[in-house]
Parts: sequence; structure tokens; C-alpha cells
Amino acid sequence: MAGEAKPGLRLVHPRTGQVVVDRLMVPKTFIGRGLGLMFRRRLDAGQGMWITPCNGIHMFFMNFALDVVFLDRQDRVKKVYQRLGRWRVVPLVWGAHSVLELPAGSLQPLGLERGEQLTIERRT
Repeated sequence: MAGEAKPGLRLVHPRTGQVVVDRLMVPKTFIGRGLGLMFRRRLDAGQGMWITPCNGIHMFFMNFALDVVFLDRQDRVKKVYQRLGRWRVVPLVWGAHSVLELPAGSLQPLGLERGEQLTIERRT
């Protein structure tokens, strides 16, 4: 995929050891971060996007809902939005440094709480 800077990343939930996303895309340009997942038809299970730096998003021109997690600089959860629908806006999240955009329903089994640690690591 064009615009990805760090192929081979995945998202792990340390408390359970569960791999939440096996293919984490990372846009490397300002334009790539701004476009994010807009105009795509879907986001398959096991895929996600990590936008950094970022502390607010919009769902304009999105074709599907997302689960969204805002993280601080240490990859701790600041705020969680489940099944965020099209044409919604998330105002700036104080203290957030990045955002994870995941397929809707990805976060439900985790029960993420504010302050919980997530791990972004290279796939093996």
C-alpha cells in the first residue's frame, strides 16, 4: 500500500496476549495521515491503521464504521470509541499522541480501559 512507512507491525494486547491486529498500516506523509482510510470499501479483520501524530479524527467519506483507540506517547489508552459511524467527528483528545483505527467489533472482547497499555511491535 502506498504511503506506509513501517510495514510488518502488529498490535498486541499485553494483558491477554491477544494479537488484535496482525497488519498495522502506518501512513508516512501528512497527506496520508489526513486521508487515512477514507474512500476505501472496507477494512478487513486483522488489519488496522496507526496514525501518528494524531489527537483527533473525522469519519467523513468513510464507507464503514471503525473501532478507534487514542494513545498517549507511551501507547497507553486515552480514549476508546467503539463502532464509530460515518460522518462523525471526534474532537481533540487531550494527551493523545496517536490513534489506532480498527475494524468495528475488534475491541469488544478486550474491555479496554483508560490507562491500559497496548504494544505495537514488529511481526515475526
